[in-house]
Amino acid sequence: MKALVKQDAAPGLVLTDVPAPAVGADDVLIRVLRTGVCGTDLHIQAWDDWAAEHVRPPLVVGHEFVGEIVEVGGQVVDLAPGDVVSGEGHIVCGRCRNCMAGQRVMCARTQGLGVARDGCFAEYVALPAGNVWRHHEGVDLDVAAIFDPFGNAVHTALKFPVLGEDVFITGAGPIGIMAAAVARHAGARFVVVSDVSDYRLRLAETVGVTLALDAREHTAADAQRMLGMREGFDVGMEMSGKPVAFRDMLANMKHGGGIAMLGLPTEQFGVDWSRVVLNMLTIKGIYGREMFETWYEMSVLLQCGLDISGVVTHRLPYEEYEKAFEICRSGQCGKVILEWADVRQDA
Repeated sequence: MKALVKQDAAPGLVLTDVPAPAVGADDVLIRVLRTGVCGTDLHIQAWDDWAAEHVRPPLVVGHEFVGEIVEVGGQVVDLAPGDVVSGEGHIVCGRCRNCMAGQRVMCARTQGLGVARDGCFAEYVALPAGNVWRHHEGVDLDVAAIFDPFGNAVHTALKFPVLGEDVFITGAGPIGIMAAAVARHAGARFVVVSDVSDYRLRLAETVGVTLALDAREHTAADAQRMLGMREGFDVGMEMSGKPVAFRDMLANMKHGGGIAMLGLPTEQFGVDWSRVVLNMLTIKGIYGREMFETWYEMSVLLQCGLDISGVVTHRLPYEEYEKAFEICRSGQCGKVILEWADVRQDA
C-alpha cells in the first residue's frame, strides 16, 4: 500500500510502498478515506528535537483520520465491514493503575498512533477494536477526519461549566476555534479569542465568537472593558503555549475561575502564583480525549446542530502532501485535509 513514511532520522517524509498492516484477533483493518494534518506531523517532518526524542524511524506517520472498515479480527463482535469510523490515537496499556480504574485518558504507558506505532497517512491502518469510534450515518467526512483535534477542543471546552459564563481563549488555531464554537453552542455568554494572526482571527469570527482580539494590540483587560464586564473571565482555555498569553489570562480571571490548559509551552517560564492562590483559581492540564466520553459528546454536539465544518479550509490529494504541509506551516489556514480514497470504493 502507499504510505507517508518517516524513513530516516532526518528532515523529510517519503511517499512509498509498504506492506499493509496485519490484523490481529481484536483488530480492525480500515481503508483510509481522509486524514487531517496536525502540528505533530509538522514536527516529525522537520525532525526537530521533540521528534528526535519521541519517534523511531521507519514509521508511517499521521493520527487524524476517517475511514471505512474492510476487515475485522475473529474476536471483534460489534464492528463490521462498511462501518465509517475514526480512531482514538492513544493506544493504552490496559494494565496500569489508571487503565484498571477506567481512566484510560491518564494511562501511564500510552502509545501514540503515528508517533510510537504506524499511523494513518496510508491507504490502510489497523487499530484495536477498542480504539475505534463508529460514526453516525451521514457524518461529514471532513469533520469525521478531524475528530482527534475536535476531541481536544471538546475536552478543553467542557472541562469547566460554560453555560452563562464568560470565556477567554488564547490561541485561534483550529482547536481554539473549535473550542470557541463548542463554548458558544453550550451557552457561554461572551467568548473572546485572542491571537496574533489576522487570518485565524477572521476564521474565529465565522464561528460566532463575541470578540476576536488581536493580542498585538489588546489585552484580556481591554476585552473586559469592550464588553462591559464587571469581573474577570469565568473560564480560560489556554491553547497557545505562549507565556505572555498565559500570564495575561491569569491576570484577568474572576476569583474562583477555572483554566483548562491544552497549549504546550516550548520553554519553562515563571508565573505569579500568588494570583492562583489568592484568587483561588483552578488550573487543569488537558491531554487528548476522555475515552470515550469525549467521543460521545462530539457526536452528540454534531447531531444537535454544532457546525465546525468551516474550520476545514483546504483539501488536497495525498500525493500533494508537501504542499499541504507548506500550507499548514504558513498559518494561513484552518485544518488541512488529505484525501486518500472515496467511501465504499472497491478495495
